[in-house]
Amino acid sequence: MKCVKDSKTEQVQILSQATLNGYKRLFGGKLMEWIDVVAAVVARRHSGCNVTTAAVDSLEFTDAAYANDTLVLVGYVTYTGNTSMEVCVKTYVESLDGSRRLINQAYVVMVALDENEKPTRVPKLIFETDEEREEWDAAAMRSEARRLRRKKR
Repeated sequence: MKCVKDSKTEQVQILSQATLNGYKRLFGGKLMEWIDVVAAVVARRHSGCNVTTAAVDSLEFTDAAYANDTLVLVGYVTYTGNTSMEVCVKTYVESLDGSRRLINQAYVVMVALDENEKPTRVPKLIFETDEEREEWDAAAMRSEARRLRRKKR
């Protein structure tokens, strides 16, 4: 069993021309790449295994980021199944005074893999705060909704 804080991960980027689209805003695909990397690091730290991305459940762009902005991506486990983990990655624009503005939130489902690249069990999650318990409850509902969608296929 592991705590949420045991695998929490932050990645920091300063936006340059290579990360901007034609409107001089952060290119959404670049942010999606960074989110996937952060989610993978979180899941690897939690499971102690290699992982693969199984699904991106929700990806909400709520605000823009521009050239020279500092981005901070914060990822943490919200839910564990038998072999899968849901990871929340929140992306902030950090001002020079240190204040942060949320611009994106994503939920990524990662699956732990054994040495033969087969799904393998992951440690259960220990909650230390009411917020972590609430995140788990919401994630459990998302997990059930994903299961029902798969069943309909």
